[in-house]
Amino acid sequence: MKLSHFHQLLLDEFGAPFAQVLLKDFRLQQFQDQTAEELILAGVDPKLIWLELCKQQSVPKDRWTGIPVKKRHAE
Repeated sequence: MKLSHFHQLLLDEFGAPFAQVLLKDFRLQQFQDQTAEELILAGVDPKLIWLELCKQQSVPKDRWTGIPVKKRHAE
């Protein structure tokens, strides 16, 4: 997963203010209580970080790949 996609998923799912809290302050249990920002700087795959954030924040599994986009029918 590209880092830009990781950041977009954070924004889409949690909104800008809470996304920043999750990135900088929230500790991920699976990763020895490091923050997502610390893990990114350490070179951990953003997808692994995203999946752990989803688990710990109880995001429904159907949104782990992003919020579903409804298809619009041609008029």
